[in-house]
Amino acid sequence: MNRVTLAIIAFFGTALILYWQVQTKRGNEALNIDVTDRPDYVINDLKSVQYNELGQLNSRVSASHMEHYSDKNMTYFTQPVYLVYPDEGNAQWRLRSTKGTLDKASGRVKLENNVIIDAISPEEPIQTIETTYLELDLNTMIMTSDRTIRITGNDFLITGKGLYADLNAQNVRLTSQVEGTYETK
Repeated sequence: MNRVTLAIIAFFGTALILYWQVQTKRGNEALNIDVTDRPDYVINDLKSVQYNELGQLNSRVSASHMEHYSDKNMTYFTQPVYLVYPDEGNAQWRLRSTKGTLDKASGRVKLENNVIIDAISPEEPIQTIETTYLELDLNTMIMTSDRTIRITGNDFLITGKGLYADLNAQNVRLTSQVEGTYETK
């Protein structure tokens, strides 16, 4: 064999060894994936009903996508829509947003991005509440937020910062910087 042939064999041999080492390292990295960050289950087009400890209807939720993590006791939603049923049992409010989180241990729902709360009944004085972040305790039916709030109703508009709403008592309160306009027909 001449020198050129030996050089070509050495070159391809070195390339083959280097390629084999890279593929071995990639295979080991693929085996080191942390499976604790994977959801226990995923549901698309979710529709769910939740009952309270007395067996009464508490809430209904639908979402375009849901992921549940048992070890964290957390559920994450995309495009969630909640219908909440306060003490009287009739759905009075529909809550929707872009993202949502349910902490099963505490019974708290956190809604983020384009949060809109609509009254189901057209006779309700408050028709729509809008904000960017909201928390709802499903056990007490109390909604809270520390963000800017916009409330529209029959012939009025109110803006403010911070919200405290007790859905069972049908009481809604803005906590600061409240401004309102009222229009007569």
